[in-house]
Amino acid sequence: MNAITRLPFLAEGSDPESATLHFPEREDGQRRRYRTIWISDIHLGTRGCNAKMLIDFLDSVDSETMYLVGDIIDGWRLKKRFYWPAAHNDIVWRIMKRAKRGARVVYIPGNHDEMFRQFTGLNFGGVEIRRKAIHETADGRKLLVLHGDEFDTIMLAHRWLAFVGDAAYHALMSLNLWVNKVRNWFDLPYWSLSKMAKHKVKNAVEFISKFEEVVAHEAGTRGVDGVVCGHIHNAEIREIAGIAYYNDGDWVEGCTALVEHFDGHMEVLHWAEEIAKRESPAAERLAA
Repeated sequence: MNAITRLPFLAEGSDPESATLHFPEREDGQRRRYRTIWISDIHLGTRGCNAKMLIDFLDSVDSETMYLVGDIIDGWRLKKRFYWPAAHNDIVWRIMKRAKRGARVVYIPGNHDEMFRQFTGLNFGGVEIRRKAIHETADGRKLLVLHGDEFDTIMLAHRWLAFVGDAAYHALMSLNLWVNKVRNWFDLPYWSLSKMAKHKVKNAVEFISKFEEVVAHEAGTRGVDGVVCGHIHNAEIREIAGIAYYNDGDWVEGCTALVEHFDGHMEVLHWAEEIAKRESPAAERLAA
């Protein structure tokens, strides 16, 4: 049986309202509201996915529109070894439940979940599947939304090298899990080993910079004001040659999301930092 068809949420007749969740949805009435939320590179189906942190995020925010900007499910890893804990299913149910409650949810598959690109133009449980999208902000700017692997020269020219790099990356993420287990024993906050390693390696920094420039240039040729992408696991807001470049990051290393406020202002939320602030002694005293 194909690994993808074994996923529980693909079962015929699945209904998010009737699901039994491993992590029950938090209903405290204190969710932050945004006009738009972008998340990507969750990599469900891998051990590197920070599922609990993402569940905390989804239970803490709401929006009129949510974009899933690719690599939500890691089909590459699922083909090698099926791994799908209950927490990963809980994430999918939370997303589908948003769509059922009236939020617009747009799913733009990336290279790791490219098997869903064949369904472009269809609607799955209220989730729109698109190859790319144009988002208009509250202040009237037009943003091109796409995953970004289209501009990855390694993916385009040497697909076999991308698979080798993926294997090395997941080995690093396995080490990252153990590092953070030890940090948790000492009540230390989450820390990304792989993110630190990328910023220490000159070639990786140069690749990220070049990628951002290429994506911004392509957006400029399409007559839009900016671009939102994922793919490189590096959350960023910057202007490049007059084009607004936004990257929503990931939920493996940085655990970040891009949000649009109701006045059109854009912001990157670093959720590990949000949790650390919320659980700080000062925050606990204010809540008491």
